[in-house]
Amino acid sequence: MKRIALLSLAATFSAATLAAPETYVIDGSHTFPGFSYSHLGYSTQMSRFDKTSGKIVLDRQAKTGSVEVTVDTTSVNTGLPLFNEHIQGEDFLDTAKHPAMTFASDKLLFEGDMLVAVDGTLRLKGIAKPVTLTVTSFQCMPHPMLEKDACGANATAVVKRSDFNMGKYAPQVSDEVTLTIPVEAVKE
Repeated sequence: MKRIALLSLAATFSAATLAAPETYVIDGSHTFPGFSYSHLGYSTQMSRFDKTSGKIVLDRQAKTGSVEVTVDTTSVNTGLPLFNEHIQGEDFLDTAKHPAMTFASDKLLFEGDMLVAVDGTLRLKGIAKPVTLTVTSFQCMPHPMLEKDACGANATAVVKRSDFNMGKYAPQVSDEVTLTIPVEAVKE
């Protein structure tokens, strides 16, 4: 009887160890959030940010966690230096006053074992709005080169520029902007 109780205790301890939250640090060399919008109805323009940092805490067994992402808005990359300056101006990102955009969440939504959405707060130009990121892919596994566990995901959301005091030229230049966040993070 003692042996069964001991095995049961060992199994419980082992399961509790597996359920512990794990912290992953965002890999800035493989995480480049982007945005796209309709330009006068002619085309969809796509740009990205080149500097991103943050962390993700994930308890896959409990299906809980948190996300903290900071995007350096001065790193906006439209493909043209002159347009980068234009986007960084007061009418849009206003990077002189607001050099960062953040997303924070403590609500991860799972369907079975698959992460499908993250509800959080997007802060841009000093304005905070609730945003749901739809996760289109999610994978955690050992990183073959770093020899550590890593997780990756792709997430999207549609926001309105005007909600963040960036509505100049709307509706000719779309007020709706699609945010795309491909993220990779390595276990601490």
